[in-house]
Amino acid sequence: MPCTLLNLCEYDTQKLVKIKSVRLGSLKWTLNGVILMFICIMMLWNKEYQVYDLVVSSVTTKVKGVAKITKLDIGEVVWDVVDYSNNVTFFMFTLQVLTHGKQCRTDKDCEKGFSDQHSHGVQTGACVKLDVLRKTCEVTAWCPIENKKNPRPALLASAENFTVMIKNNIRFPAFNYIRRNILPEMKDTDLKGCIYNRYKNPYCPIFRLGDIVSEAKENFSEMAVEGGVIGIQINWDCDLNHIFHSCLPKYSFRRLDEKESNRTLYPGLNFRFARYSTVNGVEQRTLFKMYGIRFDVMVFGKAGKFSIIQLIIYIGSTLSYYALTTVFLDWLIGTGCYFKEAKQSYTERKFEAIQDREECFLCVSFVDEDKLRVVKKSRKKRLQETKPLSLHQPKNDLASMKTLMSVLQYGQSRSEPVQNGQSGVLKEDEKLPRTHSSRQSTSTPLLEMPQSGCLAWCQCDCCRPTDNLQEQLCCRSRKGRCITSSPLFSTLVVSRSVLETALFYVDPLAELGEEVQLRHGAYAQFIRWRFGDSTPRDAVPVIPSCCIWRIRAEYPSPDGKYSGLRLYQAVPSQTDFIR
Repeated sequence: MPCTLLNLCEYDTQKLVKIKSVRLGSLKWTLNGVILMFICIMMLWNKEYQVYDLVVSSVTTKVKGVAKITKLDIGEVVWDVVDYSNNVTFFMFTLQVLTHGKQCRTDKDCEKGFSDQHSHGVQTGACVKLDVLRKTCEVTAWCPIENKKNPRPALLASAENFTVMIKNNIRFPAFNYIRRNILPEMKDTDLKGCIYNRYKNPYCPIFRLGDIVSEAKENFSEMAVEGGVIGIQINWDCDLNHIFHSCLPKYSFRRLDEKESNRTLYPGLNFRFARYSTVNGVEQRTLFKMYGIRFDVMVFGKAGKFSIIQLIIYIGSTLSYYALTTVFLDWLIGTGCYFKEAKQSYTERKFEAIQDREECFLCVSFVDEDKLRVVKKSRKKRLQETKPLSLHQPKNDLASMKTLMSVLQYGQSRSEPVQNGQSGVLKEDEKLPRTHSSRQSTSTPLLEMPQSGCLAWCQCDCCRPTDNLQEQLCCRSRKGRCITSSPLFSTLVVSRSVLETALFYVDPLAELGEEVQLRHGAYAQFIRWRFGDSTPRDAVPVIPSCCIWRIRAEYPSPDGKYSGLRLYQAVPSQTDFIR
C-alpha cells in the first residue's frame, strides 16, 4: 500500500514521435553537428576539462636611482631614493613643498585658544604683522607654517629613469606548485643588464619608472606635479599539464586614480611628514609635503590541470544544448513553415489532449466530404453550421475492414433458407419477410421515417426537428441524396442478420432479446463505417439526425423514449455516446 500511495513502484518516461523526413532528418543532424563543434571549440578555448586553483602571492620591491635638484632657498641637493615601500607598494616622490596663518586687522579678529583642522596652531589672540601690507593672527605652532604653493615643474622629474626590481613569489596550494617571476633559466648576468620591454624582453623583472608610466598611457612629467597611483598587474595563467605545461608572468599597467583635475576635488597623491632636530638647545621641525607617484603591485592568476571529473561535468552540462535542435524543429513544424499536413499529423501524435466536460470536441462525418471534421461544442450554433477546428483522414484499419466484410458476408448468408441440408437462393417472390416483422405482434409498430419539412440545417430532407443544437446535424454539407438511401446502409447498418452476427462476434454467447441491443449495435456499426477505428483528438462521434431516425424506425423503443446525445465523459469510447 505505501508503495502504491507514494508512486514508488511506477516509472514514467517521455513519449517520442519519429517523423520520417529527409529534410527534417538532415536539418536535425546539421544542427547537432554545429552544436557539437561549438561545444568542442569552447571546451578547448576555455580549457573546461581542467580543475583550477587560485594563486597565493607575495611581492617585494627594490628601487634604485640618484637625482640632483636645485632649490631656491637651499641650493643644489643630491637625492638618493626616497622609497617608502612595503610588500606590494612603493612610493616615489617627485615634488616637495616646504611651508613657512589667518589674516586680521586688530586683536579682536583673533580668538585666543581657537584652532580648527585648517589652522596651523592655536591662536594667542594677538594680530601681528605678516608683511608690508598684511597682518595675521599669531599662533602657537611650529614655524614656519605650511606653504600651499606648488612649484612647477616637478623637482624630481628625473626619477623617471629610476628602476625597480619586483620579486613575486607565487604558489598554487591545490597542486603544491611554487614559482616566481625570476625564471629558473635567468642568470645573474641576465638580470644586471635587462630592462622590461613588452616585445623584446617581456619576462625581465626590472622596470624603468618612466616606462611603467608610459605603458599606462600617461606622461611622467605631467603626472609628477600632482602625483597619482599606477597599478602594476602581474597575471599568472598557468597550464600544469605535462604536455602543455606553461606558467609565465604577464605584466600590464594602468592608472588607478582619476587624473582629470577638473573632474574631481583634490586630484593626485600627496602626504606630509616632518624631520626634527635640536639647534642650540631649541627643538626645530622641518615640515615636508610630498607629491609623487605610488606604484601598487597586484597579482592575479589561476592554474589548471586536467580532471576527468571536471570533463564529465562539462559534458553533462552541455548536453542540454541539444534540446535547442528539438525546440527549433518543433517551432518549425508548429508555425506552419513546414508542410501543413505534417504539422497537423505531428501535433496529433506528439500531444495527447484530454478534455473536461466544458471543452468537449465533436467529430462530424459528411457523406459528400472525404475527411472528418473536428469541431468544438457550441452553445450558440447548430452542429451543422459549426466551423471545423481541423480536418482529418478517417483511420480505417485493414484488418478491421476485413473482419467487417466477413461479418457482412456471413450475415447475408444467414438470411438464405436451408432445406434438407442444402443451401440455396430463393427467388424474389419466395424470399422470407424481414426478421423483425415476425415480432411486430408483440412489439411497438415500426416508426415511419419523419420528414424534415423546411429545416434550415437539413440538406437531405430526411432529418427530424430537435431543440438540441448538437443533434441538429445532417449527413450532408450540401444538398443531395441521403446516406440512408444507400444499399450499403440497409445491408451494413440496419440489417438484423448482420447486426446479430456483429454482436455475436463481440460476445459469442450473447442472448439477444431486446431491440435496444440491435439499435445500439446499429449505432456502433455506423460509427465504425463512417468514422473508422478511432476519432482524432478523442472527439465524440456524432451520428446525423436522418441516420438516427432511420435506425430507430427499424429498432424502435417500446415506450417511444430515447436518451439522445450524452456528453459527460472526458475520454469516451465509441459506444458511450450512442442514443
